[in-house]
Amino acid sequence: MNNEEEIQTAAMINTKLIDTKEKLNNIENSQEKILLESIKRLKNPFINISVQDVARDLKIGENMAYAIFKRDDFPSINIGRCWKICLISYIMWKTQKRV
Repeated sequence: MNNEEEIQTAAMINTKLIDTKEKLNNIENSQEKILLESIKRLKNPFINISVQDVARDLKIGENMAYAIFKRDDFPSINIGRCWKICLISYIMWKTQKRV
């Protein structure tokens, strides 16, 4: 080996590769852990909540809440004239989306 090859080999040994995917996985895992912990604290995560409950939680008006309930990415159901959403679905949507 010549001097230049030795320097390159030493540089490769001393450098540390940073795995960005691992860091992203850790972030996602921590978000999932937070979500799971918050769901565990609920008495009944499968209860259905109404438009008024969502409006109160997001601190918006009912008209804006109805608009959110009509969005394609919002996991709500329409029972007659009542719009409902399962609490656990709402929490998961809320942690992943912005209004």
